[in-house]
Amino acid sequence: MRFRSLFSAGVLGAALAVPLLTAPSAAAAPWTCWASDDQIYAAANNVQGAPGDLLACREVKLEGVRNAPGHKAWKVRYVSTDAKGEKVAVTGTVAVPTAAWTKGGSRPTVAFNPGTLGSGPQCAFSRQLAGQKQDMYEGDNIATFLNAGDAIAATDGVGYIDGEVHTYVNGANAGHALLDIVRASRQIPGGSLKADGKVGISGYSEGGHAALWGAQLAESYAPELDVVGAAAGGVPGDLRVTAAALNGSLFAGFLADALIGLNAQYPEMPFGELMNDSGRRAVEDVKKNCLLGTLAVFAGARVENFTTDKLTLDDLYAIEGPGGVTWGEIVDRQKAGVGIGPAGSGARYEIGFPVFQYRGWLEEIIPHETEDATRQRYCDAGINTTWKNTYMSEHLSTDWAAAQDVTEFLNDRFEGKPADGNC
Repeated sequence: MRFRSLFSAGVLGAALAVPLLTAPSAAAAPWTCWASDDQIYAAANNVQGAPGDLLACREVKLEGVRNAPGHKAWKVRYVSTDAKGEKVAVTGTVAVPTAAWTKGGSRPTVAFNPGTLGSGPQCAFSRQLAGQKQDMYEGDNIATFLNAGDAIAATDGVGYIDGEVHTYVNGANAGHALLDIVRASRQIPGGSLKADGKVGISGYSEGGHAALWGAQLAESYAPELDVVGAAAGGVPGDLRVTAAALNGSLFAGFLADALIGLNAQYPEMPFGELMNDSGRRAVEDVKKNCLLGTLAVFAGARVENFTTDKLTLDDLYAIEGPGGVTWGEIVDRQKAGVGIGPAGSGARYEIGFPVFQYRGWLEEIIPHETEDATRQRYCDAGINTTWKNTYMSEHLSTDWAAAQDVTEFLNDRFEGKPADGNC
């Protein structure tokens, strides 16, 4: 039980990732994809280039993807922007079917964010897809898109650079990283993806939260991308509601990831000074474990047991940092579906394309009320929203149960078919 320090600083969040000194800068974009793994993932303290600029690439085989058609794949390192507006280096995977796209126009791309994999650099989705570790469950979803003829631009998310920590469920970081990997995918030397290719956004659980943030930020952050649809399932839309359910549960490890991620993105906020010895050990446990290890270490853990003053979640939310900003305010910034509106509405986040949201009927990790409320916020805002909650599956298996629906939803948008929504 080592979970208390984790929530001493807030709930669900993000980590700084700073790009590599050895990777090419934007001014010297790579001419070849011969970068080593060390160059793809190496730490750095100065990132050059515009968001989406390709820094380095390496052709790989997707050992973690079964039943896929012929394709070419690359690990990539690219420029993105964190929640504070700082440039960071992010890693990910791009895969393109070798068969020709025959459905008209340029081949579309699915911007994909995986579900929770763990917080340390060793847990990166791109490492796992290439067979370096098997603690993930998204390979079949990647294959489903590839079999539909879609290209995949799958971000690892911010914080999988060596020496960094993943910025778990930090909305701005996640949304930026998703959009920027699409930009980067079109710069691969000898690649075939075109600037006019349509874009769909997809993710489940942590990835669902990222997908909605990508949808919200698309118009303002990457207006040149032709985003035509987004699919998001198992979404922890309100992190306070989610944290209350995770605290003391079998799935408290997800809360641990969130707290460490918040501290990494907001190191100026009170955190380490709140911890006891168990809390300090918990930080190291989060960094050294991936998905299953983290869940095992923190099963049943409560945040109250990791701070010197046995602080509750509400106590932690009230703690102030520089300028009077509280941890609660930082947590609330991550809420999905706030400030949204349809195209031309003048809302902070205009969404001019259909959105598919879904959850399993037997969902046991993310509270139903926050998933349902996120969907309702989209409907109330006038966003064209399709909702499905009839999958007879629990949290993890819903990711697979919905894969064909997600693929069909996005490919219907690629083909220009209308979505009626069911708000």
